[in-house]
Amino acid sequence: MEPTLLILAAGMASRYGSMKQIQSFGPGGETIMDYSIYDAIRAGFKKVVFIIRKEFADDFKAIVEPPLKGKVEIDYVYQDLKSFTEGFDVPADRTKPWGTAHAVLCAKNTINEPFAVINADDFYGRDAFEKAYKFLTKDVNDNTYSIIGYELLKTLSDNGTVNRGVCVANSNGNLVSIAERINISKVDGKILTDDNQLPKELPLDSQVSMNFWCFSPSIFPYSEKLFKEFLKANISNIKSEFFIPIVGDKFINEANGTIKVIPTSAQWFGVTYKEDAPEVKASLEQLVNAGEYPAKLWK
Repeated sequence: MEPTLLILAAGMASRYGSMKQIQSFGPGGETIMDYSIYDAIRAGFKKVVFIIRKEFADDFKAIVEPPLKGKVEIDYVYQDLKSFTEGFDVPADRTKPWGTAHAVLCAKNTINEPFAVINADDFYGRDAFEKAYKFLTKDVNDNTYSIIGYELLKTLSDNGTVNRGVCVANSNGNLVSIAERINISKVDGKILTDDNQLPKELPLDSQVSMNFWCFSPSIFPYSEKLFKEFLKANISNIKSEFFIPIVGDKFINEANGTIKVIPTSAQWFGVTYKEDAPEVKASLEQLVNAGEYPAKLWK
């Protein structure tokens, strides 16, 4: 079965302050998602599923669908606070989505084939999609997933702290652990965290997750089980989130599964803060000028 690309676009973007998933950054008015979809299509992906929130569905579709018509199959999944929460009372003051792993879980009834997961607002690069497609068509199975690994130093923002899933792999390139570290920044040539975890300083060449994962559909029942456990422990915490790295860590340590860490040579960049936008636009313009992408992706 041909793999699907699942794009996480339901985040509230609280730090950025606008609907960054559909903001134009490319010289032809393209969104960051456009470049990911363009790279995915030329790597071989035939279908894209967007996870969005129903309240901005019309605006989202109006921008996304026209240039993609006839180029790739499109479907949508809505992330809702009440999805997969049967038996639990969601706090009335909970507005924050349940997190990235819950977003993926919401695609349970839509995706039946191997699939890759990415963020809507990250630029991943052509090499990453080619490696993901190769893995999903040749190596993925119910006991073997993968993650595309990026060098931590190349994923920081000059405009504030970032959160990253820091990976540790063994000599075979298999993930040993992944921990969500928050408030990461570069200070005096060192990469430091401010999250009450150890170590405080991270190696410059640490491999990190940018939420580019490759799964088989077996991830859905496993994630659903873990989400129920998460709700039992965190239902009353209105800021708690169920992250993909939580599922990945338990998959390798409790389910004895394997997650391959596939390093990519691609340069990551993204928009965590509004101040990142000019740099992203300049980076895309450089890639266009270098011939990596056409000036208008969907002409």
